[in-house]
Amino acid sequence: MYAIVEIAGHQYKVQKDQQVFVNRLDAKEGAKIKFDRVLLTDKAGDVTVGAPAINGLAVHATVERHLKGDKVLVFKKKRRKGYQKLNGFRPYLTEIRVTDIKKAAAKKAAPKKEAAETKVKKEA
Repeated sequence: MYAIVEIAGHQYKVQKDQQVFVNRLDAKEGAKIKFDRVLLTDKAGDVTVGAPAINGLAVHATVERHLKGDKVLVFKKKRRKGYQKLNGFRPYLTEIRVTDIKKAAAKKAAPKKEAAETKVKKEA
């Protein structure tokens, strides 16, 4: 089984026990995190596509460590003008390990105000 999930603005294809490097997340090492934006799942050929996301499905993961990625070089040049510029950076990444792809815990809906008001009126 695999799922396509949106994490920090990027889409990743993940499976259980897979190790993924994503943009830096605001979570401590060892923390358990949950991603609710599951866009597609495939379970033994049974494909489910969300519109845009699948309700009630989540990807659970743990944060392994924070690190810096390999250097990315950005080279700019304008030919015949003598202009060359070389810049580089090392992106900040978070290594996560996918622990499970399963249904999210159902959230209880708050009671409607009208129903609460009618209960109060009946009691009075």
